[in-house]
Amino acid sequence: MAAKLKGDASFSYAYEHYLDTVYRVAVHNAPTPGDAEDVTQEVFEALLRSGKAFGDGEHLKAWLIRVTINRCKNLHRARRRNEVALSDALEAPQRPEDSVLEEVRALPAQYRNAIYLHYYEGYTAAEIGALLGTGRSTVLTWLARGRKALKQRMIGGFEDG
Repeated sequence: MAAKLKGDASFSYAYEHYLDTVYRVAVHNAPTPGDAEDVTQEVFEALLRSGKAFGDGEHLKAWLIRVTINRCKNLHRARRRNEVALSDALEAPQRPEDSVLEEVRALPAQYRNAIYLHYYEGYTAAEIGALLGTGRSTVLTWLARGRKALKQRMIGGFEDG
């Protein structure tokens, strides 16, 4: 995409190309699936209201991911202040295939986001560093530590039984 994206054009392009990405990042970072749906909607509302011009689709995608992660962080802060949503009481039962994703979600935020963006979204360490405002080496460290922690959580649970 050579032309700059702005206004309704950026919204239409983002909705068509990145709705699934935004939702997956939200599910990965939000406290509940219902919160992820709300965050997804809020992110696209923010895009519509921003009037921001984007150089290309990748710039737009990076902005959407950053805003999604920040909105999810805000939800976690609110939760810590005991502003718990009613949807927590109505959370759907967990399926067995969700266990790996749940283990990833239980990791500290920097490891969780690095692993998700690398393995699920296909970003390189340098690209993740740019998205999260840190260096490539730091992201590589987060990936290594996150994999180690995930391995300990997953295998450690089997060794106890």
